[in-house]
Amino acid sequence: MQYQQSLITAQLIRRYKRFLADVRFNDGSEITVHCPNTGSMLRCMPEGGQVWLSKSANPKRKYPYTWEWVLIDDQYKACINPSLANRLVAEALNEGIIKGLTTADELQSEPKVEDGRLDFFIQRSATRSEYIEVKSVTLKPSANDSTGAFPDAKTERGLKHLKRLASLAQQGYQARLIFCVMHEGIDQVTSADKIDPDYAQALRQVIKEGVAVEAYRVSFSHNQMASGLQIIGQIPVVL
Repeated sequence: MQYQQSLITAQLIRRYKRFLADVRFNDGSEITVHCPNTGSMLRCMPEGGQVWLSKSANPKRKYPYTWEWVLIDDQYKACINPSLANRLVAEALNEGIIKGLTTADELQSEPKVEDGRLDFFIQRSATRSEYIEVKSVTLKPSANDSTGAFPDAKTERGLKHLKRLASLAQQGYQARLIFCVMHEGIDQVTSADKIDPDYAQALRQVIKEGVAVEAYRVSFSHNQMASGLQIIGQIPVVL
């Protein structure tokens, strides 16, 4: 996935009201930018830390710049825009990086399921199909540990997604949860038991009920000409 233009660097001053952040450019000027992450962003908001911004070409936007990446622990890039996780997974499925999609299959986005939706549906044949839910992982709880954790805040919505996947698995569908790890410093994923014990317990239970749980790492590329993200391979899920 390539951004339309190379990302612009700045320094984080603060994030507030969930959707807003103030940043400072190298010339000392300060602006307010859009923050696309509504979650807690735990350990992803270092005061004075380096951030990367995209700029919209839409002249009607109140805040033309969007906060995309942040430098964590002074060494690891993380993408704090969770909406990009689905795009990255779709690309990886089509490119064969994530196994499960062939040229004969049809990939659908946001299929309706029972009382809501999931992220993807793969129609393979009249008798074989799969539902996929994607979660973005950016929480690295410790600077000295390369284990990432999900979620970074209590998530009732995420719990509902697990229950939908389990129900589908019981009905005979293939069901898969994919953790899209958008943090350079994470090389395995676990559940954030202390943050959301209900989700952690449900995650372990749905695995027993037939839901596949996988994690894939994202690589970052950035220079003066272009910036991009790409899923590069699978990493362990350790529960």
